[in-house]
Amino acid sequence: MTLYDFNVETIDGKKVSLSTYKNKVLLIVNVASECGFTPQYKELQELYERYSSKGFEILAFPCNQFRDQEPKSNGEIKIFCQENYNVTFDLFAKIDVNGKNAAPLYKFLKEQQGGFLTDEIKWNFTKFLIDREGNVLKRYAPITNPSSIVKDIEKLL
Repeated sequence: MTLYDFNVETIDGKKVSLSTYKNKVLLIVNVASECGFTPQYKELQELYERYSSKGFEILAFPCNQFRDQEPKSNGEIKIFCQENYNVTFDLFAKIDVNGKNAAPLYKFLKEQQGGFLTDEIKWNFTKFLIDREGNVLKRYAPITNPSSIVKDIEKLL
């Protein structure tokens, strides 16, 4: 199984295959609108604007598993992201990233790049960097600012 074998649901309820993103450098992030790290949306958008023309995509997956910091509906999340951060990168339907109901994509990501002490996602804004061949190369902690991973992104572009 590869990253490109997964199907996910967009924030608008459409099914999409991750094979759509073949030959792109990806940053996959679990996000939330009421988290202390929510301002990272701004840096994520800046990265997207800077590198999207070179084949870089951000895939954001809202998650409400961490202290109910994403209580909004998918529609409300989309509006929040657009109105507060002018987000133009791809947003997906709210998912679980841990536990028995964890999205298959996140089970795969955690298998490919385990975490410190445990493979579970510890908080919102955990990031996974994927190369153009779909290899999960790095996992970044929530406290890692998106701007601090520019060098890693540039190496892959």
